[in-house]
Amino acid sequence: MHVLLEKLGHPEKKLPPVIHVAGTNGKGSTVAYLRHIMQAAGLTAHAYTSPHLVKFHERIRVAGELISEADLTALLEECEQVNGGVPITFFEITTAAAFLAYSRTPADYLILEVGLGGRLDATNVIDPAVSVITTIDYDHQQYLGDTLSLIAHEKAGILKRGVPAVIGVQPDEARAEIERVGERMRAELHIAGQDWQAYEQHGRLVFQDEKGLLDLPLPQLKGRHQIDNAGNAIATIRVLDDPRISDAHIADGLKSTTWPARMQRLGQGALLALVPAESELWLDGGHNPSAGRVLAQAFSELNERHSRPLVLVWGMLNTKDVGSFIGCFAGIASRVIAITIPDEENAVPAEKLAEAARARGLQAETAPGLDAALRQASSTVPAPRVLICGSLYLAGRVLAAHGNEEMTKVSGAGRR
Repeated sequence: MHVLLEKLGHPEKKLPPVIHVAGTNGKGSTVAYLRHIMQAAGLTAHAYTSPHLVKFHERIRVAGELISEADLTALLEECEQVNGGVPITFFEITTAAAFLAYSRTPADYLILEVGLGGRLDATNVIDPAVSVITTIDYDHQQYLGDTLSLIAHEKAGILKRGVPAVIGVQPDEARAEIERVGERMRAELHIAGQDWQAYEQHGRLVFQDEKGLLDLPLPQLKGRHQIDNAGNAIATIRVLDDPRISDAHIADGLKSTTWPARMQRLGQGALLALVPAESELWLDGGHNPSAGRVLAQAFSELNERHSRPLVLVWGMLNTKDVGSFIGCFAGIASRVIAITIPDEENAVPAEKLAEAARARGLQAETAPGLDAALRQASSTVPAPRVLICGSLYLAGRVLAAHGNEEMTKVSGAGRR
């Protein structure tokens, strides 16, 4: 990355103030909250996220708008020409193209999400204004290590000398490693549960730090874990201390934030027509044990308020811990319908998923595809709450198949 960026004239040194976001779970939601809060304040923000759900362009927002096809093509061609055939990964060259785009268009901030890990990630070539590490858990162990300490070490590689960092809710082992790296880098850490707190109280989000207490509306995004993700964003805004962003802007941003495939209830569209009118259809792209736990908790709480049988339509990749994910739903899901993610070479076959679910005490069956799975789910009585889950790759195919309003949320056409 350093060699290529030097050939390109160092676009990474011509960026607006950067908020660099790493972590296992909650990165995308934290980025979305930050973007919407800044938008509420009338500020412009570039944003770089991955993976995409339906279109690659979702990864690169330039001053708030998805990059155009013409601009993306021209930037990639420029990077490829300058690179001169030297071996380079897909993520590296697209990151370089994004830096070029961001360096050439004015904005107030760049919100930059790490692709994988942190220490060796292609994005880790910038000097941020603030670093953010969201909740760390087991994922990508083949690249990052098989203990929380090793994974945290890789994530903490984004910490820069003297640069403040917001640290989300962490397991003890991960937090200890982040603190160790932070001390070595002399980075001022703002740690959840120690320097700031975010929690729900009387139907409101309460945020408290040394600057005082904020009484805010609950986020539009569903699930108790979104309180933690919103807390990451609020803590980051407080560290930035930008006088242009008021408490009212934070409140407006929380109320307006949308982020597809994160406990998203699907509205009118092609797939909703496949389940009974009384049913609920939900989508989530979480794919590791930590995501499984928060999803299971969220749907358990939904069931306490409005009881319905929960049916999972489930697909996963073979790089994920299938058993630990589905085991979180034992005693919560009444039925699991496993499918093979279509057109995905790393998809786990449906029958193997069903076997893993049965091994964890769940009633499981298979379906030849998404439509068939939804029709099978429809036989559940009373009308079920259907959750399509297990993979962002599956989520992208669901959104593409569903169409209508869900697609406009992804494409940005409905951006507020």
